[in-house]
Amino acid sequence: MSGFHLSDQPIDSAMLGRALGDASAGACVTFEGWVRNENAGRSVQRLDYQAYVPLAETEGERILGEAKQRFALVDAACVHRVGALAIGDLAVWVGASAAHRDAAFAACRYIIDEVKQRVPIWKNEHYASGESGWLHPDNTPAE
Repeated sequence: MSGFHLSDQPIDSAMLGRALGDASAGACVTFEGWVRNENAGRSVQRLDYQAYVPLAETEGERILGEAKQRFALVDAACVHRVGALAIGDLAVWVGASAAHRDAAFAACRYIIDEVKQRVPIWKNEHYASGESGWLHPDNTPAE
C-alpha cells in the first residue's frame, strides 16, 4: 500500500513495510512516531488528532511524489492517525524503499519533516492538569 493515508484505526507497520518491498529495492527505512507522555515540560495524558481530510490527502500525496522524484525511490508511504490516541499509540508511520540505503534514509526524513510542516493535521494534547491545548506544526516544538 503506497501513498498517503489518514486512518482512525491502529496502524499495521509490519504490513506497510512489507508492501514497500520490490526486487529493485536494496533498502527500506521506516519511521514510527508514538504518542509520548510529556511535551514541553507538561505531562500529557492523551491526545486527539484532527485533519482537513481533502487537503491533507492531496498535500500528503504531493510530498510523497516529491520524495520519489528527489530521492529516486522505488516506493514510499505514510499513514497518519486521526481521532483519540493514548500514550504509546503509533500516531504516524513513514516508509521509503530505494535501491540504496542513503536515499531511503534521506527520503524518510524528508517525508516526515514535510508532513509535519505542510499537512493540515492538528493535535489537541490533554494534560495532567486538566487543561488541553491545540498544536499545529507552526507551534509544535521541533523533534
